[in-house]
Amino acid sequence: MRLTLERLDLLIAAVRKILPLQAPADVLLRQFFQDRPQLGQNDRNAIAETVFGVLRHRFFLEVLAEKGTARKLVLAYLTRFQGMNLRELTPLIREAESKWIQQIKAVRLEEQPLFIQAEFPEWLVTKLQQSWSDEDILRLGQVLQQPAPLDIRVNSLLVKREEIIVALKQEGIEAHPTPFSPVGMRLTGKPAINRSALFLSGKIEVQDEGSQILGFLLAPKRGEMVVDFCAGAGGKTLLLGALMHSRGRLYAFDVSEKRLNNLKPRLKRSGLSNVHPQRIDSEKDIKLKRLAGKIDRVLVDAPCSGLGTLRRNPDLKWRQSPDSINELQKKQTAILTAAAKLLKPGGRLVYATCSLLPEENQQVIEYFLAHHPQFSILDCGELLAQQKIHLPDTGEFLQLSPLHHNTDGFFAAALERSKIEPGN
Repeated sequence: MRLTLERLDLLIAAVRKILPLQAPADVLLRQFFQDRPQLGQNDRNAIAETVFGVLRHRFFLEVLAEKGTARKLVLAYLTRFQGMNLRELTPLIREAESKWIQQIKAVRLEEQPLFIQAEFPEWLVTKLQQSWSDEDILRLGQVLQQPAPLDIRVNSLLVKREEIIVALKQEGIEAHPTPFSPVGMRLTGKPAINRSALFLSGKIEVQDEGSQILGFLLAPKRGEMVVDFCAGAGGKTLLLGALMHSRGRLYAFDVSEKRLNNLKPRLKRSGLSNVHPQRIDSEKDIKLKRLAGKIDRVLVDAPCSGLGTLRRNPDLKWRQSPDSINELQKKQTAILTAAAKLLKPGGRLVYATCSLLPEENQQVIEYFLAHHPQFSILDCGELLAQQKIHLPDTGEFLQLSPLHHNTDGFFAAALERSKIEPGN
């Protein structure tokens, strides 16, 4: 698409709006578009692509721009990552900028330090080096610089996956079954799926394949009492309800009324009748105490750094820090401890994050098990095999990676409360 002076100014204005990152990038971008209702879909797409491109490649772009202005970052991005040549840009830029662009074309990425090549903060590279080789960190970083594919989940309560493949094809949308989730599909390109009749009728939901796998790890059965402890907008809740065939009782708890309100229209479309959304004040809410020892299965998709979702949320690289990871670890431990109290003897709890860091994952589980001898760890690979899901390299823990599985980065541990409590 031809770059005009007007569009270049829009790209620069959008990057300038987002870069302080005082809020999530998608929220800031939405505000930018709301302030400019005259923009068409093509302009919005081009602006969004540039903004997220700059965020994905910001470390290298700041080397090229010498930590310069939004304008220099945009010009560097267009030159190095969008393949625009000097002839196309010359009518839109100053003479000094032409000389600078010629210089940055010669800068070699492979000669930069690892954190710049991988597009990770230095503190994150240091943490990853405790369990990853430099080669794998670089490969992971390169994968996370790419946009995520668009995955959907078929609502098995209403329709079969084979029917959805045919129906999407009739809408001109190409889709293929996901390799691991039995209810997942990966779409080709980025069609406006939220306008599809299949979406509007609740037959499909947008959900990353890795997120779908968590539901099968919990494996709720019809007639059980189940809790989604940090339900958010309810993507996993809806999957759990479908796996339960809408029988039994499924509580969707969250501290955010806004997130739970976002669940309501999705719930209405889904055809589920066993879901009970409830806002809680914290993990110590009295509503939870009434359910202590009564629940068959609990999913704890804990608040986390989100570093496994950098393909979708590249701004998280600047919105997290070692201090925020420490704070999250305390919160995760408190939430897991509270959620575990809900389980009846013999019940199953799945603790999950979309983080790549042991501090938020294995270390939280190790601390919990050391203080709760009535719980033992289950083998995630075996649990998924029982669901006919065979994931390479999955054993005691589930560790999904965009590098190896083309999903978001997820960690999960499955815990079981002993039927006979220690000391009894």
